[in-house]
Amino acid sequence: MPLTCGSFRVADAVCAALPATPGDLSAARAQMGFSLAWHIVVACLGVGLPLLTLITEWRGLRTGDRACRLLARRWARAMGVLFAVGAVSGTILSFELGLLWPGLMGRYGQVIGLPFALEGIAFFIEAIFLGIYLYAWDRLPPRIHLWTGVPVVVAGVASAFFVVCANAWMNQPSGFTQRGDRITGVDPWAAMLNPASWPQTVHMIFAALMVASFLTASVYAVALLRGRRDPYHRAGFLIPCALGAAVTPLQIAAGDWAARFVAANQPVKLAAMEGVYRTGSHVPLTLGGVAGDDGLRYGIEIPSGLSLLIGDSPGTVVEGLDRVPRARWPAVTGVHWAFDLMVGAGFFLLLMAAWLLLAWWRSRRAGDRDPLARRGTRAFLALGALTGPAAVVALECGWCVTELGRQPWVVQGLMTVHEAVNPAPGVMAGLWLVLIVYTAMTAATVYVLRRMVTERPVPVAPQERDIEDYPVV
Repeated sequence: MPLTCGSFRVADAVCAALPATPGDLSAARAQMGFSLAWHIVVACLGVGLPLLTLITEWRGLRTGDRACRLLARRWARAMGVLFAVGAVSGTILSFELGLLWPGLMGRYGQVIGLPFALEGIAFFIEAIFLGIYLYAWDRLPPRIHLWTGVPVVVAGVASAFFVVCANAWMNQPSGFTQRGDRITGVDPWAAMLNPASWPQTVHMIFAALMVASFLTASVYAVALLRGRRDPYHRAGFLIPCALGAAVTPLQIAAGDWAARFVAANQPVKLAAMEGVYRTGSHVPLTLGGVAGDDGLRYGIEIPSGLSLLIGDSPGTVVEGLDRVPRARWPAVTGVHWAFDLMVGAGFFLLLMAAWLLLAWWRSRRAGDRDPLARRGTRAFLALGALTGPAAVVALECGWCVTELGRQPWVVQGLMTVHEAVNPAPGVMAGLWLVLIVYTAMTAATVYVLRRMVTERPVPVAPQERDIEDYPVV
């Protein structure tokens, strides 16, 4: 969909003449928020599941483990379903950008059109090679087939990179000159590769890998708890759990990088994230709490904790909400709790990563290569079943922090959401329609995936027929 088409410019003029009512704005925000919250989980699976599938297929080829090869075939089929569903939800989002936020797209479409165009190219590359990967499983030599999956992984990561660059631009707008309502001197590359792009994209790509890995591992953790301890289910749990465990500490480091960037460039967002009302030094780190008139109430304070985290010194000055008018404050309680939940879920996943590393080390020391053969395995699997939901909670809360923490701006410091929203009537009807469509799409996706794992999942190659009877998840 062209982002600089004349219809957006006409809508921009309409928006300037017809201010949106609070109901229009609330319905538009609810519709966009719900669509994004649904799509982002599927998009993360689209980024992480291809890598997970390739790792499993490579392991099956290298070691001759036929359980790994069967896992890869089954995950590839699920990958195809999720790609199709993600394409539908992504298309809905592209229309919502124009229909719900014509003020944004009409004025700034020419600035941020490049990452959307590049994302479209990456999408088509991914679609082409995914088709080859799925169709050619028994038609190409195994190692050549493995290489056909590499462009799927690269294109999936590239898609995430380009889309998040567009969102990063909204947090750190650059690459143009604005004089009143006129946009001149547009540099699309500078806009796409704005200062916020790198911390946000790295943080998002790691998040996608974690969500795909831990969601997959949690499914097989439940199967193992039910007594399915065959090599198929052990590999189905250990491979994605190991990938998620490897990425988790990198993600926490990337999160620290992103938080420091926010502290330097979006101090109001940081103040909402941490519930800092007054500018000063020796600012405590507050866990939990509810926003009051002059600070967080009922929270647990760690003296000088925030100053230490931001500037490595208790004397570091942290800007508070008192630096901006109250009308420019984000929803402090919502942003603060979303940030705390994200961090809490992240450290829970880090604990699980450390536990897996310890189990692996103990099993190697005892001469046993199976880390699930040690004592405490059932408790580990019970917590492992929670890693998928925890990763999704961290993902959704992270996006709430990114978007709600920027409010009331849609483009930081330049355009508010009130100026960007479509003032036309009928937005509430669109919200109900989207809810119905996504409910039906969710039910259809779950139904198809369940049918895939309860029936014979793939036509296996002749040399794999002896594992055809492995119980499916």
